[in-house]
Amino acid sequence: MRSLPLLILAIILSLFAHAQTCTPAGDETSYGTSNTWIGYIYDNQDFTNYSGYVNEGTSTNPNFDESFGGDNVSYPTNGCSIYTETFSARYKLIKSFTAGQYQFTVGADDGYRLSIDGGATWIIDRWGDQSYGYTTYATTLGGTYNIVLEYYENGGGNRVSFSVDTLCLGTEDQSIYGTGDVWKGYIYNGTNFNNYAGLVTEGLPGNPNFDESFGGDYTFYNTSACGVLTEQFSARYRLQKTFASGDYIFTAGGDDGYRLSMDGGNTWLINSWADQGYATSMASATLNGTYDMVLEYYENAGGNRLSFNITGSLLPVKLLGFDGKTDNKNISLSWKVSSEINADYYQVEKSADGIAFTVLGKVFATASTSAGKTYGYPDASPFSGINFYRLRMVDKDGKYSYSPVIKIIFTEKKSVSIFPSVIDNGSVYISTSAELKNGLVELFDMTGKKLQQIRLAMLATGQVTALPLINIRSGTYALILKSGADLKAKQIIIVK
Repeated sequence: MRSLPLLILAIILSLFAHAQTCTPAGDETSYGTSNTWIGYIYDNQDFTNYSGYVNEGTSTNPNFDESFGGDNVSYPTNGCSIYTETFSARYKLIKSFTAGQYQFTVGADDGYRLSIDGGATWIIDRWGDQSYGYTTYATTLGGTYNIVLEYYENGGGNRVSFSVDTLCLGTEDQSIYGTGDVWKGYIYNGTNFNNYAGLVTEGLPGNPNFDESFGGDYTFYNTSACGVLTEQFSARYRLQKTFASGDYIFTAGGDDGYRLSMDGGNTWLINSWADQGYATSMASATLNGTYDMVLEYYENAGGNRLSFNITGSLLPVKLLGFDGKTDNKNISLSWKVSSEINADYYQVEKSADGIAFTVLGKVFATASTSAGKTYGYPDASPFSGINFYRLRMVDKDGKYSYSPVIKIIFTEKKSVSIFPSVIDNGSVYISTSAELKNGLVELFDMTGKKLQQIRLAMLATGQVTALPLINIRSGTYALILKSGADLKAKQIIIVK
């Protein structure tokens, strides 16, 4: 939040600026030409109170990086100066492109968006308060385009940048599969295999397993032809592999989306195609022969990582399903199996992040036949929020396998009571149906003035506690109880 002195200064400077006699130049509609933008500047965040125009770019290069002279200063235009807080800008440029692939990169603090059709649609749209960040977009162009770049600044730093570059393209045939356990990986700019950049390989002869972090976040990852920025990119790995007859366990993981196919991408054995922190999925398959394996991945924002692993182990059981449900008091897990001959036990494991698991409990196998059976296990103390679970299925020979990881959201419902409404003994009472930690009770008069504050370390389930209201005169008041994201408010009347 802006400090009071800076806020007062901003108001004074703004009033002074509006008091100046000046005439904004520019018509707010014309486009710049010859790589030189016309930028229309407004003394409001919503493109109102037009102040004048500026130019960005040069006759040979439309790229620019503008910081407006700094924070909390006067920025001149062809017309009236503005104060560099809570303002907006609309830059316009007509530009012709020879046929080819191009990549736009736009960044700002705060909101920014880019259009190549005069503002009818936005190919980049990050219209929100934020510290400086940037977005890339690759596309095929050919002809003349009306480019519009819009920007607003709300508070703190102010900066907007633009660049467009001819996109480097790979030339390999992207349909060829790797062999000998070495994957051919085809890397693309864009999260949907938009523009092919080049080829990489993963795995080693005799070992197709790998774990790739692409050099880190916000860096360039080199391929056979062109590097890609490790933000908003995608990859498609191909491997043709022959399997001896048997049961196999596949584990794939990614941040963000990943999926694995054994039939050239027609169907997906593993499919976790969504924005997410690093997570893994497991699947089993009975194989015999040669398969066209496809592993696909995309990275949208934040971290980037992709992993793949095969183990060739006979499964101790056939897992038909694993799920759970919550009644807002606990989580009940259940799973169904078949072909349970030689099975020993099921180890139920739990995690708060989907990565580090701890043992929750053990259930011994009882069927000892090939008939199906359903098992269950309760979690009486689930985490608030997302809970991750998996099964470690162990047979009597010590062989084991893991189930896919499932996640269940648990929201504990708390019932909090504040009573009575009319207080004549100087105390108010609070009770809760579930454990309440780090509670804060605040008493306000009807003008909003806080009169009293009481901290509660913990209330046990069913506990009733009395809170004395000290030196409070007769009248109507508001009592608010806060605990984490929970809030309970009650109007009370004190009589004496």
